[in-house]
Amino acid sequence: MEVLPTSSPVFMVHRREPEFIAPSKPTPHEFKYLSDIDDRKGHRFHFPAIFFYPSKTDDASTASTCKGKDPVDVIRKALAKVLVFYYPLAGRLREAPGDKLIVECTGEGIMFIEADADVCLNRLGGGDALKPPFPCLEELLYVPPGYQDFLNSPLLFIQVTRLICGGFIFGVQFNHTIFGGPGLGRFMIALGEIVRGEVSPSIPPAWQRHILNARDPPQVTFDHREYDATMSDNNTLPLLIPQEIDYRYFFFTGKEEGALRAQLPVHLQACSAFELLTACLWRCRTVALGSDPKARVRVVMAVDTRWKIKPPLPAGYYGNTMVYPAAVSTTEKLSRNPFGFAVDLVKKAKNEVNGEYIRSTADLMATKGRPIISTEGTYFVSDVRKTPDEMIDLGWGKELYGGCAIDNQCATLWMSSFYMSYRNNKGDEGILVPVGLPRLAMNKFVVEIQSMTMIKPSVQGLHPKTSQLTSLIYRKSAL
Repeated sequence: MEVLPTSSPVFMVHRREPEFIAPSKPTPHEFKYLSDIDDRKGHRFHFPAIFFYPSKTDDASTASTCKGKDPVDVIRKALAKVLVFYYPLAGRLREAPGDKLIVECTGEGIMFIEADADVCLNRLGGGDALKPPFPCLEELLYVPPGYQDFLNSPLLFIQVTRLICGGFIFGVQFNHTIFGGPGLGRFMIALGEIVRGEVSPSIPPAWQRHILNARDPPQVTFDHREYDATMSDNNTLPLLIPQEIDYRYFFFTGKEEGALRAQLPVHLQACSAFELLTACLWRCRTVALGSDPKARVRVVMAVDTRWKIKPPLPAGYYGNTMVYPAAVSTTEKLSRNPFGFAVDLVKKAKNEVNGEYIRSTADLMATKGRPIISTEGTYFVSDVRKTPDEMIDLGWGKELYGGCAIDNQCATLWMSSFYMSYRNNKGDEGILVPVGLPRLAMNKFVVEIQSMTMIKPSVQGLHPKTSQLTSLIYRKSAL
């Protein structure tokens, strides 16, 4: 795979002046409260996502409906139409008493940037499939100066960048209090339907954020270890800066999954692939970092509760529904116990999540000042794998990549990993996981992974100075 440098631009982007896109028809002027899950302090920032589209698709079942048309013009017009249905997104956030957030539906619109880049998609992906970290990401996502404040600013910043090969890149930065990844996906699906000629979204958007407000009176019924401010005075895990970190990909298929499952007692062998992989990465990372044996460490998992809430949320609900359960251990216990110990901790933490868990989280937000998840001794994991049905057709076929917009300058990438569906050049399918660690710790991490899987991996360095290639393999399995 070609590894493009991230320290200097490899292509140039020319942007037009930003413009506002308002709903194409009049919309109500009203005030809409966010839920207590939405407006937690940890959501008060703009989250970046990016989608890459070729000039045409080779898949006849998703043949392009917009071939030969200008993607900027098509998407600009479709955005104005879809905002009629998602009209709160054209408003602005306001603060209310009690640290609550409200959307004033002003109809001012979202911010749109038209751009052109002197690069082809195949240069961004080389001979391999597209995957983060992406070069020159700051050229493909844009928030103009003066709009960094999450209050009183547009709720979406969208840049559509034409490529010289005829493809394009859809970059978006969205206010995380309005929705998370699943909510963005719902909006993007609706946008794609409008692009392809539908007059309205097939699933009408639903606000109804009151469903996930704190109860009266609040009842915090779980421990919520993810919000523990300080777990141990002896914790020695360092807060590192990105320049000190070595980033690499790890690719897992069924062969390694089988090796990991073989180490588990019978009662744990039916664990999900997510639980298996999370326990393995958490354990190997903890050993590699070599913190104080008595220090507490945790893995925090992003878990969607949408399908666990009763009564069910409306089909078109696009608010935040994620919770973040944590598995906690000391370094000594996690590293010295059999692998099943880590799997059992992860499985129990994840299985705690139900409809009551998200309601308990809402109650915690309302009663404890909307705390932020502690980063002390914490490793974050998120499963962003997609099925073909979840991919988004904006009229040019489904994306080559769609999801987190990550580059090597991301200050928190060393603390987190996300799981992506991936197929390599040989046709092997599995899960690709970026991991960031200090260089010496990364070397230890690779040794630990080799030992856990009993396979010699090949390692692919994310850092431009890394020439080795690592590959660990894994078959997709239901979460």
